[in-house]
Amino acid sequence: MQFELTEALIDDILFSMEDQNGEFILDTREGVLVFENTREYEEAAETDDDEGRFIGLPYWGPSEGYRLMEKFAVAFKNTVIRKKLTAALDQGKGVFRAFKDVLSSHPEAEQLWFVFKEREMRQVILDWYNAYREEWGLALLGNEPEETEDLVLEDFRFRPPEQKDTEAIGKLRQSCFAELLSAAEDEGLGDRPPFVAGWVQHLGPAEPLLVAESGSGEFAGYAAAVIREDTLCVTALEVRPEYRGLGLGEMILARLLETEPVKKAAHVVVELPQTAESFSRVLLRRSFVPFTTSYVLKSK
Repeated sequence: MQFELTEALIDDILFSMEDQNGEFILDTREGVLVFENTREYEEAAETDDDEGRFIGLPYWGPSEGYRLMEKFAVAFKNTVIRKKLTAALDQGKGVFRAFKDVLSSHPEAEQLWFVFKEREMRQVILDWYNAYREEWGLALLGNEPEETEDLVLEDFRFRPPEQKDTEAIGKLRQSCFAELLSAAEDEGLGDRPPFVAGWVQHLGPAEPLLVAESGSGEFAGYAAAVIREDTLCVTALEVRPEYRGLGLGEMILARLLETEPVKKAAHVVVELPQTAESFSRVLLRRSFVPFTTSYVLKSK
């Protein structure tokens, strides 16, 4: 029997898929879920001539749940959180609890997980329903993509810097400088090449212009700049490691471009170290154009 896959029915099926204690089936005539192996169901099944009235739901067990967590973990953009998630999945016993514990300590990642899980499980339901639509000779239904990162970014707040941010900005600056030194060493340029320190000093002293904080009020990142005549040079746009991979850096840049110092400047310049080269795509989307590129050769 044909039935309509309503939003209410999808919500009920989602709930039943995660309920490992109950065996549900769909009453296609009424459009509701019922418990299998109940007297009401058995009586209806015996007296009803419609063999297609009751159908099974998409199967969802622990193995499917584990594969979903694994898919989320390996594709997670933030390296710090990805390593924690994959380590939780590799520990053997108690992986579900360990996975949830990692997410609970990173609210933004946890929110992404909830959105990801619902989207993936809804796709399972849609595939199940489309299989029936194909039997009925009806067109298959498509699925609307969801911008999960936008949902997470809504929780961040952007504000002018305050005195309390000084220590957090300093620690993040030192951490990013250490990453730059590590990258230089990886490229065979030595463990502390003088030109790296000189490059950083060349960019400063800078004045923080914008701070990003999480929904819980934690310092998440900042942007700083130096004004030289009619040009504003963005000398730092840094995000704490646990908040990377969410699009926060691009959002900081977008909000920075709306500030008064930027509006007064004739030009805005952003100098990228090699470690942040991927951010060039963000700049291009914001109508920046490449101007100079530096190359380094270790001659001895």
